[in-house]
Amino acid sequence: MKKIKYIALSLLALGMVACENDLVEDLRDRNNTDDGPLPELTAGSADFSNYVAIGPSFTAGFTDNGLFIAAQENSFPNIIAGKFANAGGGTFTQPWMNDNFGGLAAGGMRITDPRLVFGGAGPVPLEAVIGPVTVSTDIVLNNPTGPFNNLGIPGAKSFHFVAPGYGNIANFPAAANPYAVRVTGNAPNASILELAVAQNPTFFTADLIGGNDVLGYATAGGDANINQITDPATFQAAFNAIIAGLTANGANGAVTNIPYVSSLPYFTAVPVNALDPSNPSFGPLIPTLNGIFGQINLVYQALGQPERSIVFSETAASPVVIRDESLADVSAQMAAAFNASPTFPAFVQSLGLPAAAAPLVANLLASTYGQSRQATADDLLTLPSSSVIGTVNSDFFTFLTSQGIPADLAGQFAVEGITYPLDDRWVLLPSENAEIIAAVDAYNTTIENVANANGLALVDVNSILTEAATTGIMFDEYNLNADLVFGGLVSLDGVHLTARGYALMANSFLQAIDATYGSNFEASGNLAKAGDFPTNYSPTLQ
Repeated sequence: MKKIKYIALSLLALGMVACENDLVEDLRDRNNTDDGPLPELTAGSADFSNYVAIGPSFTAGFTDNGLFIAAQENSFPNIIAGKFANAGGGTFTQPWMNDNFGGLAAGGMRITDPRLVFGGAGPVPLEAVIGPVTVSTDIVLNNPTGPFNNLGIPGAKSFHFVAPGYGNIANFPAAANPYAVRVTGNAPNASILELAVAQNPTFFTADLIGGNDVLGYATAGGDANINQITDPATFQAAFNAIIAGLTANGANGAVTNIPYVSSLPYFTAVPVNALDPSNPSFGPLIPTLNGIFGQINLVYQALGQPERSIVFSETAASPVVIRDESLADVSAQMAAAFNASPTFPAFVQSLGLPAAAAPLVANLLASTYGQSRQATADDLLTLPSSSVIGTVNSDFFTFLTSQGIPADLAGQFAVEGITYPLDDRWVLLPSENAEIIAAVDAYNTTIENVANANGLALVDVNSILTEAATTGIMFDEYNLNADLVFGGLVSLDGVHLTARGYALMANSFLQAIDATYGSNFEASGNLAKAGDFPTNYSPTLQ
C-alpha cells in the first residue's frame, strides 16, 4: 500500500492536479475529527516562551554518524520548538554546521569524517559515493556565536555538562569536546550547564543525560581500557546538579531515562553466526579447520572445558570464534598438554613445520586459545566487527612471522573470528552487558526520583526502544523498528535516530508534557507527522 501511495504522490507532483483542493482537504483533515473541530492549543501551566535543550548527541540531531544542517533542522528539540511556537514559544537558535557533508575540522585539519550514506547494501562513507569533500565546519576558524537554545553536545557524558572548560579550545583534544567548543562563544570556560542557565529558560528538555556514560563502554565492546562506565554515584551528583541549575528560577521541563543500549542495531545487526559455508573463502577450508581445532578440542575436553570446543558446520552458518576474558585462562595447561602428547609433533609436521617446532607451536596455540570459545546468542557483536571478521589481523600475522612461522601459515592462523579469536573491543559479552544494564537501572532510578521530586515530565525512552526492538512502533501509518537501514527508526550508524525517529521522540516529549502540565499538543493536532520526515538523506544532499 505504501508503494501505491508513493506512486500516487509522484503523479500528483508531476501533474500538479488539483493541488489547491488537496491542500484545503489536508488542512481540514488535520484540524477536524469525526466528532468535529479539534480544540484550540493550550500551554496548560507551562511557559514555553524561552525553551532551552540540553543533552548529548540526540539533542543535537546527530544522525548517520555525523552532524549536518539537515539533521539539525530535524533535531527533536527543533521539532518541539516549532510546536511550542504555536503555544507562546519564542525563537530557537542552534549552532548550525556549515554544510550537509558533516564532519569537523580544526585549523583546516579534519578531526571527524563526513556522514554515512546508504551504499546499496549497507552504510558506507559519503566520500565512497560522491568522492572527496572538504569538511568546512572548523572549530578554529568559523565557530558561530551564541547564545544557543540547543546545547546538544555529541559525545558528552553526564559530568561533562557541569565541567568548566569542556568547550575551551585550549583544552582540546585532551579535555574539551569539539562540539562544545562551537557553543561556548565568548565564555570558553563556562560549563554547558552554565550556558543553559544564563539564558534563564522558562522550559527545558534534558534528554539521555548519562547515555554516553554507558554507550562508550558498550561500543568499545566492554573494553574498560578504551572506555569505562561512569560510577552511578558520579552520575547521580552530575544529574542532580544539572536539574538543580535548570530549575533554580522555577523553569518547568521534561527529561528522559536511559535505554538499554544493547537494543540498538549497533549491537544486533551483525549475527554471531556470521561464518557461512557457502562463502568460497571459508567453506572449502572447513574440513581442514575442523581437523586443526579437533586437536585443540581434545585438550579442552581433557581440561573439563568441552563447552569451549570449536566446530564449524559444513551445512549451516557457524558462530565466530571470540576471546572471552571472563573465562579462566587455561593457556599454561594447554601448552603442557600439547607438549606431553606423543602425537603432537606429527600434528605440527602436518602443518608443514618440522617436528622440532612442536614446543613453539604448543605455546602459540595455547596463548591464542587459552581464553577462547565460539560465540553464543547471548554475545553481541559490534557493528564495526562486520568489516573485521574474515580479515587477517596484521599485528598477529607480524608476530607469528617474527616467531619463524612461514607467511602463508601465519596468514591462515591470523584470520579474525576464525583462527584468530575476535578481541574484546568487537564483542559485548553477557557479563559486560550485565554491567551496562546494572548501571542503566541505577541511572534511571536517579532520573525518576529527580523528575518526580521536581514535578518534571518523564519520557520513557527505555520502553520506547525496547518496543521498537521487539514489535516495532506505529507512527502514523509507518511501523518503525530497530533494524539497521530499513527499520526507519535508527540511522545508518546503528545508534542515533533518523529524522523520522527524532520526530517520534519529539511527539513522546509533547505527550509527556501534556500529561504533566495540562497542555494539549496531542488533542489539538499539534504533533509531528511521520510523513514529513525522511528516514535517510541522499548522498547528493549539499
